[in-house]
Amino acid sequence: MTTKSKVAVIGSGNIGTDLMLKVMRVSDSLSMGILVGIDPESDGLARAKRLGVEITAEGVDGLIRHPMFDEIEVVFDATSADAHRQNAEKLSPFGKTLIDLTPAAIGPYVVPAVNLHENLKADNVNMVTCGGQATIPIVHAVSTISAVLYAEIVASIASKSAGPGTRANIDEFTETTAAAIEQVGGAARGKAIIVLNPAEPPLIMRDSVQMLTEPLDAPTKAAVVAAVEGMVAEVAQYVPGYRLKQAVQFTEETTDAGHLVPKGRTSPRGYTKVSVFLEVEGAGMYLPAYAGNLDIMTSAALRTAERLIAESRGAQA
Repeated sequence: MTTKSKVAVIGSGNIGTDLMLKVMRVSDSLSMGILVGIDPESDGLARAKRLGVEITAEGVDGLIRHPMFDEIEVVFDATSADAHRQNAEKLSPFGKTLIDLTPAAIGPYVVPAVNLHENLKADNVNMVTCGGQATIPIVHAVSTISAVLYAEIVASIASKSAGPGTRANIDEFTETTAAAIEQVGGAARGKAIIVLNPAEPPLIMRDSVQMLTEPLDAPTKAAVVAAVEGMVAEVAQYVPGYRLKQAVQFTEETTDAGHLVPKGRTSPRGYTKVSVFLEVEGAGMYLPAYAGNLDIMTSAALRTAERLIAESRGAQA
């Protein structure tokens, strides 16, 4: 029987606590080592203690001093962009693999269904954002059929599912997601918008992806639909609540839409707008099902850690 690799999670808030529970309940290759926080009264640390997980309320410094630290192979950081930059600097001498769930983006952007295989040697990988994890696979899928000249995503999440860390990172969310839409998704230009929906009862995460391509004929449109549906099925393997909300839509646009396209990439024949609407329902391990934004981040991070560990063990064999 293969020994599981011990991990630490920095951040005892919503994302960190949900990730801790996923490691404990879902993973076949990871075991929960230490939950790290800065508030000794936080619910996450209290829950970890009840579950028999080692804890520290002294932040990353407490993690480094912990007797179990040498056994930790992977460190997940579920704090904030600013905090991750400091945490990464403190952890850099110790050779740990870091998985960054903040928008800090020190390491390469990773979306498991798209480019995880390209980054299996990286020692610090960035999970982009919840909106990025939900939408970049779709942009990439369309780009395998036809060049995506512009991609705009809107992530609508329940306000109740956005904790202090998420709210503190709103600006970084849009910047990081837009950059990853281009760098990972393959769009010539990307734009990202986040909506914190205060509706009661809270609504499940919804994401829209609107893309401009050159005009598409019927066979190419059919190929786009197949690529999108295939990608949705692939993401759903590690995020079971990820699904298409309705059929892929196509709208013919005039050359007026060219103001959204980078110079040199405009089409004199007009454009086809490809619209994809998604829904992400959470697994409900720590928070209610409406918190799909947390679920897709922690699920993607878990899949990434498992693959990185498998790659590391394969290299050592």
